[in-house]
Amino acid sequence: MTRIMIWSLALTLIGGGYWFITQQPSVATTLLAQDANTPAGAAPLESPPSQPAEGTGFIDILLSGGIVGNLIMLLLLALSLTAAYLVFEHAMAIRHKELSPPGLADEVREQLIAGNVKEAEKVCHTHPSFLSFVLLSGIAELDSGWTGVEKALEDSVAEQSARLFRKIEYLSVIGNIAPMVGLLGTVTGMIFAFQQVASTQGAAGAADLAEGIYQALVTTVGGLLVAIPSLGAFAVFRNWVDELVAECAYEAQQVFTPLKRRRRQTAAPTQGGRSG
Repeated sequence: MTRIMIWSLALTLIGGGYWFITQQPSVATTLLAQDANTPAGAAPLESPPSQPAEGTGFIDILLSGGIVGNLIMLLLLALSLTAAYLVFEHAMAIRHKELSPPGLADEVREQLIAGNVKEAEKVCHTHPSFLSFVLLSGIAELDSGWTGVEKALEDSVAEQSARLFRKIEYLSVIGNIAPMVGLLGTVTGMIFAFQQVASTQGAAGAADLAEGIYQALVTTVGGLLVAIPSLGAFAVFRNWVDELVAECAYEAQQVFTPLKRRRRQTAAPTQGGRSG
């Protein structure tokens, strides 16, 4: 249900952005509207600097790369949708209350102090999360002493943190792939532009060559527009994971601290009796 809501929100934002962009009048539309509003017989207004009458809108520029350019733009659109989905999902999942449910550490500690190991395990199973997995690993090593418990906590924290880092790593992959995809579109566009010059025996002017080049560069811009937010989001989530993992590890240590003190207090009289 959460993923459906995230996808719905992402598609709504994308659809709204597309609607907003398509509702913006292009330069050609503006010029045509000015001509239509000019009274008959009136002296024509001073014409602005020469601009192309067609193909200057944002969507027109995006779709001006031909079949290959459009396929690359579709691939970049798919990458951007995937990145948007990952950002929303991570924003919902990588939170303190998701990794460490409120009250879980206190409840497990009280059960362990009371000697109810089974109840402590039951509480962990009813709140599946990062912290509950770590606590279950520590509870499983209670018979091995504090050294075994501490080792189990460290191993489980390392395993769970690695899983979180692998989860957010896809944003870094998208951030690195998107510019390469955009560069591929630029290179293919440049090839087609120069092929046109070659096929016309050099008759194509600088204007024709420049048009082909700017169309080719659109894919590079698209790749950067996907890569920059993806890499920025990856950096933010990486800091979140570092901070939350440290907090969960501290909470797990605090759960078993009373048992550690109790065993020390139990061991002290025994050692005193042997020395006496």
